[in-house]
Amino acid sequence: MARFEQRAKRYPTDLTDEEWRFIASFLPPVPKRGRKPTTDLREVLDALRYLARTGGGWRMLPNDFPPWQTVYWWSGGSSVGFCSARSTMSR
Repeated sequence: MARFEQRAKRYPTDLTDEEWRFIASFLPPVPKRGRKPTTDLREVLDALRYLARTGGGWRMLPNDFPPWQTVYWWSGGSSVGFCSARSTMSR
C-alpha cells in the first residue's frame, strides 16, 4: 500500500497535544522484537474521531488520513464498538 502524505490541514476533530499525551499512556508499548510499527496511532485516532463526528463511511475517509483499511484494522474492525465506547466515555 502506498504511504500517505503527512497532513498539512488540521481538522477540528484532531487530538490536541494534551489529549494525545493522556491517551498515549494507555496504548500498548512498541514491541522489543519483530517488525516495528509503521502506522502513526495518533493519525489513526484522529481518523476515528473524524468518522465518529461526521458519520461518514470508511471508504469516504479523506486522503489526509491513513488508508481506510488501516484505520478499520486498528479500530478492531467495527465502528459500532468505537462509537459505543465513545458515547459511554462522554457521559
